[in-house]
Amino acid sequence: MLNTQALDIQVPATTANIGPGFDCLGAALSLYNRFQFTPLVSSASSESSQLIIQVTGYGAEQLPTNAQNLVYRAFAAIYQHLGQTPPAIKIDISLDIPQARGLGSSATAIVAGLIGGNELANRPLDSSELLQLAIDLEGHPDNVVPAMLGGCCLATQDLTSDKWQICAIDWSPEVVPIVAIPDFELKTDLARNALPATCGYDDAIFNMSHLGFLIKGLEQANANLLKTALDDRMHQPYRLKLIPGFVEAYQSALEAGAYGLVISGAGPTLLALSGPESADAIAHAIRNQWQTSNLSVETRVLSLDRKGATVQCT
Repeated sequence: MLNTQALDIQVPATTANIGPGFDCLGAALSLYNRFQFTPLVSSASSESSQLIIQVTGYGAEQLPTNAQNLVYRAFAAIYQHLGQTPPAIKIDISLDIPQARGLGSSATAIVAGLIGGNELANRPLDSSELLQLAIDLEGHPDNVVPAMLGGCCLATQDLTSDKWQICAIDWSPEVVPIVAIPDFELKTDLARNALPATCGYDDAIFNMSHLGFLIKGLEQANANLLKTALDDRMHQPYRLKLIPGFVEAYQSALEAGAYGLVISGAGPTLLALSGPESADAIAHAIRNQWQTSNLSVETRVLSLDRKGATVQCT
């Protein structure tokens, strides 16, 4: 039976990879997209009466308002999974997370659509099943998992069952994420194509050891560990050329007190980590450096979102 209550769903932005955690580590941030799902009661059978999508906010004009919209595609995936026809629905989308910037905007759409569909179908799927569907739709876990669950999450696939296993990573409140969001896009496909097809043992071992340092450094807010941990050899060296001004921004961030500066997801947003006392100065330094290079950037001092996607009936 269809739940006819309207739903308000809020989903956080995410930062993925965080240096050495390529395609397996992600964290939810205190920046949000919001989605409202309102069931439509109509006897008409036209497509327009079955689906209404309205989008406002950051980059609203870029999103389709038909069945190709990613939120609706995820919503419909629930009913396809259940062997049912999706109900008529009105979806209102309010965007605060910029698109194609490495902050998980597509993950918010997938998570909201799946949760909205599951809630209106009276929750036939549990959270584990929703996560599996979200990862299938996104193609990798590092954004959709923290977007749904909140916090910092490490994901790996169990080859015996082909299911994803999720491990929450402790993140001290004393470790502050600062994001620098430039005014140009970097499509994930382009960033993916910049990577080599294989990597050597030395690079794999380097990243494994640094990921261990990163996990412990986040837990302890250990500056010495984090300053070492954020180095990476698997994706960032190949993507830096796609992000103008990275080297200069990196140096400015370190001089202002950052533990390190990394590419957020596929970029072009950059993520710095620091203690609370240096966060504002780091944001200011990166912004000034990029503006000196005639690049426009928005910097934000954020915090770890620990709730993930939230649902409220209206």
